[in-house]
Amino acid sequence: MNDRRLRSMELFLSVLLCIFFVITTTIGSAQPASGPPPQTFTPADNFLIDCGATNVPTQPDGRIFKSDAQSSSYISAKDVKQISVPSNDNVPSPVYLTARVFTEEATYSFTMSRPGWHWIRLHFFPMNNSEFDLTKSSFSVTTDELVLLHSFNIDNSTQWAMKEYIVNVTKEQLNLHFSPMKNSIAYINGIEVVSAPDILISDLGSTLIPVGDYSGLSTKSYQTVHRLNMGGPRITPSNDTLGRFWDPDTPYLKARALAKHVSVSPGIIKYPEDVSPLIAPNWIYSTAVEMADSRLSHPNFNVTWGFDIDPTFGYMIRLHFCDIVSKSLNDLYFNVYINGYMAISGLDLSSLVGDLATPYFRDFVANASDLSDMLRIEIGPFKQSTGAVNAIINGVEVFKMSNSVGSFDGEFGVHGAKNDSTRKTVAAVGFGLMFGAFVGLGAMVLKWYKRPHDWERSKSFSSWLLPLHAGNSTFMTSKHSIGSNTKSGYNFYSSTMGLGRYFSFAELQEATKNFDQNAIIGVGGFGNVYIGDLDDGTQVAVKRGNPQSEQGITEFQTEIQMLSKLRHRHLVSLIGYCDENEEMILVYEYMSNGPLRDHLYGKELTPLSWKQRLEICIGSARGLHYLHTGAAQGIIHRDVKTTNILLDENFVAKMADFGLSKNAPTMEQGHVSTAVKGSFGYLDPEYFRRQQLTDKSDVYSFGVVLFEVLCARPALNPQLPREQVNLAEWAMQWKRKGLLDKIVDPVIANTISPESMKKFAEAAEKCLAEYGVDRPSMGDVLWNLEYALQLQESFLQQNAEEENKVAAAAAAASNASSSLLSEDDPPHPLATEEEMRRRNPPQVNSAVPEHSGTTMFSQISEISGR
Repeated sequence: MNDRRLRSMELFLSVLLCIFFVITTTIGSAQPASGPPPQTFTPADNFLIDCGATNVPTQPDGRIFKSDAQSSSYISAKDVKQISVPSNDNVPSPVYLTARVFTEEATYSFTMSRPGWHWIRLHFFPMNNSEFDLTKSSFSVTTDELVLLHSFNIDNSTQWAMKEYIVNVTKEQLNLHFSPMKNSIAYINGIEVVSAPDILISDLGSTLIPVGDYSGLSTKSYQTVHRLNMGGPRITPSNDTLGRFWDPDTPYLKARALAKHVSVSPGIIKYPEDVSPLIAPNWIYSTAVEMADSRLSHPNFNVTWGFDIDPTFGYMIRLHFCDIVSKSLNDLYFNVYINGYMAISGLDLSSLVGDLATPYFRDFVANASDLSDMLRIEIGPFKQSTGAVNAIINGVEVFKMSNSVGSFDGEFGVHGAKNDSTRKTVAAVGFGLMFGAFVGLGAMVLKWYKRPHDWERSKSFSSWLLPLHAGNSTFMTSKHSIGSNTKSGYNFYSSTMGLGRYFSFAELQEATKNFDQNAIIGVGGFGNVYIGDLDDGTQVAVKRGNPQSEQGITEFQTEIQMLSKLRHRHLVSLIGYCDENEEMILVYEYMSNGPLRDHLYGKELTPLSWKQRLEICIGSARGLHYLHTGAAQGIIHRDVKTTNILLDENFVAKMADFGLSKNAPTMEQGHVSTAVKGSFGYLDPEYFRRQQLTDKSDVYSFGVVLFEVLCARPALNPQLPREQVNLAEWAMQWKRKGLLDKIVDPVIANTISPESMKKFAEAAEKCLAEYGVDRPSMGDVLWNLEYALQLQESFLQQNAEEENKVAAAAAAASNASSSLLSEDDPPHPLATEEEMRRRNPPQVNSAVPEHSGTTMFSQISEISGR
């Protein structure tokens, strides 16, 4: 008996221990690995009304709505008509089981406790009842400024609808007007007016055509059209602090076999400092859709979703990403498309957020002119990815933007104003062009009357009509404003400002062996570059500036200011800096293969193949494209050249040297007026003439780089005949004659696909257009280079297949004739001749007709290139 009791007690204790273990494991796994805990949000305004209800049941998400009696102070109506049904399996909430019906206009008024973003959610269900046929009702819902619904109707008694809006409320009172159409009625089942967090919508987004920044999102109002949890189930307000629904993406997938759903535990999601959990809950980022396994060695397809939209409105599209599929950093790169336009090229989440399972989102604005009846969102592989061939997306939100008269439904505003924004825009542009033409003509006439007496003897018309103005501007007035040494070792640049690690001068002396001359790996206008080893064994490049150079101070300031806010796979990373004892030292990641130029000419290095050169050009273009479009305000590099394109141990290209960089102009400015800086041979002629800097100046310089890569010669070579000194002009002459293949680097001449070289040369030619408006964006250049690489890979694959066939045939012939040949017979002479022809391509006379475009470079000698 005692033994039985003992065994029972042991069993009971074992069960308790197991339960304790399960509870402990569950609690532990529910906690995020790192990062801030999930945020909650308490709305300042929280009006929830169950219209027509006499008593209020508990909602599935735990929120408490007010009944008609409790909310009577909010409504102004001449009639009091309430309807209800006991139950209905077709609706998700009890709020749809009751309704308030109006035969005349009625108004709900809410007094706001604070201004800012507010949700307005309207619930409709045309329930069957004995008094009203709600399926035939037609009515409008407006605020004092916005048309939310016009002639709204649901003609199916089994269908419910929830209309959600995000409105920036600036007045103390928000009024909702329900207005029946003539001989009709209006009804409403539920109303929510709830404060939303200020961070929900920022002011900045990205445009698709042209690719660039969009400002003014905070001045708009929005209607939620679609909100999807990619790869996961429906998320209800129970799992969303802001009361949102997130629908599964499967109904919108165009080819389900191409998509694969993946998920992880929500607890592993780590929010960065600049992304709040209020933007989207961790349930959204813990599921995703990725490319399905196509069982192809080189899968090349896009996963596509399609959404029905009203093409007369603009839309804000928010895309959510979180890398929950990679096993390591820097392994996932992919493209994102919206309606066929490249929204993001080579999206590298590792560079943007610096970790796995870390959320990231982007807002895009698509105007009505960019859209059709269908909105398409696609993800696909990045062709030149060195990592996994894959693409992912975690969430999609599509918001309709209010039009110019404040309407979400139709062309008329609250007070009858018509949406004629297109006509007004055309008129404004026409007037502006006419006004500008008159101003320009007047300026030219004034210049003509003030022309110098000896203008006929001047070198050019532009020498007096378009004079150059020199000038410099810095954000500090002298080198001493950088700050002398302080006891703490910190001054204007602080690690708390996100500017990287602060190095003491002694640390860098030790890392470079007291700046040993044998450790110099590069020399530039800023100073020498040394290779160094940090305490932890990390190899770095240490650029030591000249403390006496005013130009060096400006570059030092600009380099830190720019690189501290830039992180991208194809931009050299700034590790830290030192300004102790008036030193100006920058510490970068070490790029073991050095500058691109060293691998093209001038050094005894193994020549790069054409495919390698294409991949390097694509990487450089990707870095420049990110500079122009990836930051909140675009950045113009202003010194694009082959010595500023560095290669790491895997020959991955990264843009470097941002000492001359400038913030891009705003859409209102159009250009930045600044003194001419850059490097001879790469300088944009239009920028040189007008001193007006745009991102198209970088595009011109990159066009020179492309020809430099193709021809393997310097951009300027004064030792050559006059007509060959300037590479850009010389190459363009051969291109126009259709004989560009005559000046291609002989090392690769016989290995290039003609189609690939043609596409590459077309891209370079467009970059070198005389006027910036005629040049492509870096996004367009990137697309053409990717296509050129694709053509080259197809060419190589085809050649490999043909060589395999020839080798097989030769082997068969050799076996058949082996009995007739002795072991001492020499190789066939034809084979030897073919081999000699392949190894020694014919030399081409590179003479061209006399032409010189180098006049520009003799006019000014003060340009500071490095």
